[in-house]
Amino acid sequence: MPSYTFRCQQDCADFVAQHPIAAPPETAVCPECGDSARRMIGKPALGVGRTSAMRLQDATRASADSPDVVTNLPAGSRRATPMSTNPLHRKLPRP
Repeated sequence: MPSYTFRCQQDCADFVAQHPIAAPPETAVCPECGDSARRMIGKPALGVGRTSAMRLQDATRASADSPDVVTNLPAGSRRATPMSTNPLHRKLPRP
């Protein structure tokens, strides 16, 4: 259930209340003074949390924006498969 922030018309502190996303109220009762408080427009809480899923998403997004730079060739042989010595194979297109 999403959280909504409300601001009282008196000088009470802002408060947060959870309501269904299908029917968010425009006003709520202030817990301090009991007066009507209006719902404020706020930023969404996207990407909040330190779960393993969020860490994976952050790492994926970071690699898309700034990928790792290759500075050296990988160790080992360049060709993993042996070259054919058949002269007819020289005319074949190379991958």
